[in-house]
Amino acid sequence: MSLLASGLVTVAVFLSGFVIAEPAPYEIFMACLIGLWALFGLKISRYVAPLLSLLVVFMVGGILSLTVMADLGTGPMYMAVSGFLALSAVFFAAIIEDRHQRLRLIFNAWVAAAIITALLGILGYFGAIPGSANFTLYDRAKGVFQDPNVFGPFLAAPALYLLHGLLTQPIRRAPPKIVGLLVLALGVFLSFSRAAWALNLFCVVAFVFVMLLKERSGLFRLRILVLALCGALFIVATLAAVLQSEQVATLFSSRSQLVQEYDGGHLGRFDRHRVGFLMSMERPLGIGPLVFSTIFPEDEHNIWLKCLTSYGWIGFIAYAALIAWTLSLGFRFLLLDRPWQPYLMIAWITLIGHVGVGNVIDTDHWRHFYMLLGIVWGCAALEYRFQRQVRAGRCA
Repeated sequence: MSLLASGLVTVAVFLSGFVIAEPAPYEIFMACLIGLWALFGLKISRYVAPLLSLLVVFMVGGILSLTVMADLGTGPMYMAVSGFLALSAVFFAAIIEDRHQRLRLIFNAWVAAAIITALLGILGYFGAIPGSANFTLYDRAKGVFQDPNVFGPFLAAPALYLLHGLLTQPIRRAPPKIVGLLVLALGVFLSFSRAAWALNLFCVVAFVFVMLLKERSGLFRLRILVLALCGALFIVATLAAVLQSEQVATLFSSRSQLVQEYDGGHLGRFDRHRVGFLMSMERPLGIGPLVFSTIFPEDEHNIWLKCLTSYGWIGFIAYAALIAWTLSLGFRFLLLDRPWQPYLMIAWITLIGHVGVGNVIDTDHWRHFYMLLGIVWGCAALEYRFQRQVRAGRCA
């Protein structure tokens, strides 16, 4: 039974890489999976309960924001999706605490999904497959996602997982990982998402830094240096090759500018942030989901402002507490030598990066963001349980 359950989790994670339409297969499959697991004994321990409590408070804020809407429209459906994603985070935390071996299955499925969606994005960008327009948007690769700005960040954790294997496993197992990393790197590049570029660069640098803190042997540090140089050369060579395309070079030149035309100026991205925060200070219950874009030219494009407008002050406080608590948990247990330590390290670093890009992108309904939350809390629950068992053993 446990083997079947773990297999179903693997399928669910794999489906998270294919969200070209909503409801996506991921939602349908996960909703059934969570329901079945609840019927057959999904256990929420006291270590995962704070995650559930904070997400419930977050959702209470969202539901209260619906009461101030003149026209509910799609607001209830938006909150239903938020509730589902909140449940998915708790679900991942609970099943990881139950069996830490599921972490390997989760990350392997995530890597498989990332490579497939990245390949489709790359091939679609160059028009190499039928229906290539389905895998691009505004001349940017988006894989099997609706938005390049979600597609690029989705590839960050799988890239770190492959990089970890490259740094810690025998050299003979390196070629498939190198190929996978090149595919993911090219996918991120062709997304032409500045946030995705920054996120992936930050994650790689932070990951190597943490690995150097953890592994202090001179031989391991030399291996990191050699592999980093070789990897950089491979990536530079690949990017140099694709930049020979006039289409790629032109879009890269445009997208590489730090501030785009729609960022600055009156009611640009940053001006909307300023005005939106001032407006939110006068509306404790928020203004309701998806209402911001009916007042201003575009959506919030800032997760903190999104929380204030769509979940009110209550939701904002709950979200801020959730992020602070999650990051502090990961930091406390980051370097402990445990079977689940590599997965915690990857999820924690990637989550920090996502919190950073949340200042310029709305990450509220990113499925993999909630999966990262669940992984960090699941690993923390494993550590608490491990420490309790150690104390019990000493007292016996």
